Amino acid sequence: MPDPTVPPTPPVALDALLARADLGLRRIAGPADPAVVVHWAHTSEMADPYPYLLGGELLLSAGVHIPDGAGAGYFDAYVSRIVAAGGAALGFGVAPVHDTVPGALVEACEMHGLPLLEVPPRTTFSAVARALWQLMAQARTAELRRVTEAQQSLATAAARPDPVPAVLQQLARRLGGRAVLYGPEGTPVAGAGPDPGAEARTALAKLAEVVRPSGPSGQEPSDARPSSASDTVAGVRLVAHALGNGEGFVLGAAAPQRDAGDHTIASVAAVLLSLLTGERHGGSGADRSSALVRLLLGAAPAEVAPLLGGDRWRVVRGRPDGRAAPDPVAASALGAALGSSLVDVTGEVVRVLVPDGRTVERVPGWTLGVSAAAAPRDWPAADAQASRALARARATRTPLLRHGDRPALTDLVPPHDADAHARALLAPIERSPALVDTLRTWLSLHGSWDRTAVALDVHRNTVRQRIARCAALLDTDLDDPDVRMELWFALRRT
Repeated sequence: MPDPTVPPTPPVALDALLARADLGLRRIAGPADPAVVVHWAHTSEMADPYPYLLGGELLLSAGVHIPDGAGAGYFDAYVSRIVAAGGAALGFGVAPVHDTVPGALVEACEMHGLPLLEVPPRTTFSAVARALWQLMAQARTAELRRVTEAQQSLATAAARPDPVPAVLQQLARRLGGRAVLYGPEGTPVAGAGPDPGAEARTALAKLAEVVRPSGPSGQEPSDARPSSASDTVAGVRLVAHALGNGEGFVLGAAAPQRDAGDHTIASVAAVLLSLLTGERHGGSGADRSSALVRLLLGAAPAEVAPLLGGDRWRVVRGRPDGRAAPDPVAASALGAALGSSLVDVTGEVVRVLVPDGRTVERVPGWTLGVSAAAAPRDWPAADAQASRALARARATRTPLLRHGDRPALTDLVPPHDADAHARALLAPIERSPALVDTLRTWLSLHGSWDRTAVALDVHRNTVRQRIARCAALLDTDLDDPDVRMELWFALRRT
């Protein structure tokens, strides 16, 4: 059985065979249509080759079957049977039986629109067949390379911070048409590529409904609806794939033509989009719903954490590289990459709660700050750690930065005394969060104006003004390392 993930052997254009100088083939009748393709070669000397043809063949004959005195009627019947069987072209060898191609055969091929090739005496039929197989092998290799490159580009697009638009854009480019993701309600969620026109656009939306799961539970039995469907409208090839995540999403594609590997490429995109649009759960949906209800009803986080799948967690703050703010789909993709479905989008930052036992690795296209492992009661402090780690990561252009797990100096001072000292020391600037954040970031980056400006998304002159204001309000010398250490100690407690 053929491998369904590998495109079938593509046919060869008849013009490509005619272009082989070593064969010396010459078209002497029939249309010079570049769209004519040949699927295989077949040699036959039967007067009626119809029963032995499958369609798409280059039929090769030396005219052994032609009786003496054959007239136009014989050749008309012969050619009409080839056309009826779906033959692509007829190759006539002028040796060893005939010196020239019979004129009546040329007229019959011209009348029935069948390309007629003259095969010179020096060219054997086996040489024609071998050249055809070589061209097919080259076309298959090129198609496999195209499919492989498309798979790689789609996988790379799926790892970007904006994975769904990126995958659709790659698919549209590879197919040379339009790619659309339809939501569960049937409306387009995202799309890429040129508009195929109103008629094709409407037909594609209708085709998506053909494969969309439906029913009381949102799905029908697997045999109730096809997983994919195709159609041609206004010269545009349409195809729709139901995404296999049970959420009702459908991938639609419209292209002016369809090559052998297009189905495989679209299938790969459908699988990736199924993963990107599907839910990612660390525990059951019932457990997560129960955890949310208990929190809303006043339960302590420590009581709820076991329902989420662990007692200690890390907070990961992520920000996509570039200026684009993350959308919910991109945030879900980040959560999937980190192995957690507990995701929150806050402005330009995505926060993910990751179980302690799961290793947090770099994610292409994202800058990440990771907290130390913390029990539920310490999650707010862990969130602050992740925020500071993200700010330092962005300032130092580091893809991932972790908060240190080793004991800090603050652990040597009783928390109550440390908090009281921090409040007293920072009282002059506590009413200005901008000053506090700027001072914290500036100290964490060793007094670098430029990197602090990058981390806070402000101008470096703004950083200088704020630090000068802090020094004035605190009435201290910020160039003194002892002062910096004491301030850093206090800032760690807030």
